[in-house]
Amino acid sequence: MVAGMPPSDPPLPPPARTGRPRSVEAHAAILRATRAALVELGWSKLTMGDVASRAGVAKTTLYRRWANRSELVVDAVAVLFDELRLPDRGSLMADVEGVVLQFAALLDRPEAKTALMAVVAESTRDEALRERIRSAIVDRQKRLVLLGRERAQARGELPYEDDPAQAARNADLIFDVIAGAVVHRALVSAEPVDTEWARNFALLVVGGLTAGAEASSPPEAPPRR
Repeated sequence: MVAGMPPSDPPLPPPARTGRPRSVEAHAAILRATRAALVELGWSKLTMGDVASRAGVAKTTLYRRWANRSELVVDAVAVLFDELRLPDRGSLMADVEGVVLQFAALLDRPEAKTALMAVVAESTRDEALRERIRSAIVDRQKRLVLLGRERAQARGELPYEDDPAQAARNADLIFDVIAGAVVHRALVSAEPVDTEWARNFALLVVGGLTAGAEASSPPEAPPRR
């Protein structure tokens, strides 16, 4: 220290970490560990203890957030489904084709394939698990149907719907048709979802939507003489 100069302040300690960011990091680490364990061990050998060890957290941390491994696996795979996007490709036909190929690529990932087949099988005996699948995966992904329909309406490819309840039912039906067909093709039939199949399927879906819209439109009044 130089004579005559006041002592300098001691260096400030690093800011304390709050609980929230650590909680978010731990949550993400647990979901990653769950997907890794599924790929390596399979559903039958997956345990909460193994996931906790891989994620570097106490097993009690898992049980504070998930009642059992089924709930944990649903949330782990739901994160993957949240990666699905619907960029504007310029037409309803192209939008449907694009999301079908995205969805099929997701289902081709080992962790998604293993997880989805396992939790769907378990959910046949567990109503609470079925509800979790609906809320964490199905309901969240219906956003893609709503976005695609809004774009198609703005382009004039589909009419606007006056009845909100009917519009919601139609959105549910569209989602069921697309998701059900792709899951059956990829996971049940184990057939490829390639560009040709996606294009033909999109043509079928869009043809049905436009035909249904025309059938529901009121007939034009005959011209006056």
